[in-house]
Amino acid sequence: MNTLNERELERYDRHLKLPSFGLEAQLKLKNARVLLVGAGGLGCPIGLYLAAAGVGQLTVADFDSIDLTNLQRQIAHRQADLGKPKVLSLVQRMSDINDAIEVIAASERMTADTLPKWLHDVDLVLDGTDNFSTRYLINDACFFAKKPLVYGAIHQFEGQVSVFGPGGPCYRCLFPTPPPPESAPNCAEAGVLGVLPGTVGLLMATEAIKVLAGIGQPLLGKLLLYDALDSQFRTLALSPDPDCPLCGEKPQIQTLTPIAQVCAAPNPLEITWALAEKHLAAGIPFLDVREPFERERERIEPSHWIPLNALSPEKIPFDEKDLAVVYCAMGGRSLRAVETLRSWGYQRTFSLQGGIRSLNLKT
Repeated sequence: MNTLNERELERYDRHLKLPSFGLEAQLKLKNARVLLVGAGGLGCPIGLYLAAAGVGQLTVADFDSIDLTNLQRQIAHRQADLGKPKVLSLVQRMSDINDAIEVIAASERMTADTLPKWLHDVDLVLDGTDNFSTRYLINDACFFAKKPLVYGAIHQFEGQVSVFGPGGPCYRCLFPTPPPPESAPNCAEAGVLGVLPGTVGLLMATEAIKVLAGIGQPLLGKLLLYDALDSQFRTLALSPDPDCPLCGEKPQIQTLTPIAQVCAAPNPLEITWALAEKHLAAGIPFLDVREPFERERERIEPSHWIPLNALSPEKIPFDEKDLAVVYCAMGGRSLRAVETLRSWGYQRTFSLQGGIRSLNLKT
């Protein structure tokens, strides 16, 4: 499409008046096709602002549903949307903002099998996810498909943004291997300042617009760090890593790796639900180390309960020789609890892999 209609000329009037933007850049946005993975904290502001900016085709991929804890930061979702798929809620808001664009909902988990088909016809990808395994998968898929990738991540009060693409470093240059889950908790485990994903998401949307419209200097080869508590921004220079297993001089990764194989080998302190469920049926003690409000929402029964920050030797409800399973929301806090318990002599304690949120159990 090489023109804007009268309504579009009025809608994008403030863009068109920018001397370094104008009609040419707006037409590039209109003809652009973008994949946004994630309809949560980062995905909401990204989706809303790219829709408002006039990106012609926006595909949003997510498989999660909305719960009450999301509403503190995921601004596209409403109380009336609780229980609904996030992707449908966000896509509806984007369509409400701009009926001149095409918005597509991909209600599925991105895997090594499904992601490539969505990359085939897009010009750019934005990673709005919150876990390392999916980030590595998206990075690798974009590398093989030669698609630019706008990356962002948040943690408590801090965020970071970068652009990975041909000619620059990739995500694996920055983080060669995933950290263990206990050292990299997500928002559900570590908490997050509600406005932080808004700030980082807007920065990501800005980078996407710059890349698509061909304006300014995108963060290719740079990592932007933001500290909300100190109100500070820092920019670090990034260079391609010659030893990178994906884009280095002697790449070890030749094909897209299934998501289950991206992260490190299974942690010996973890136990799968398939095995834990058998222990539960046999009467093995389970220990919940989450906060009270989390336990009210969902729990494994029967189970004991001690919040992680209240864990102490005298409160442990089972003997040192007992086999026991510890669980939390996603698996990070329970791993820390198991490490602590084992240091106290409880050598047969194990953390439930993936936590209760992977089981969809309700009271």
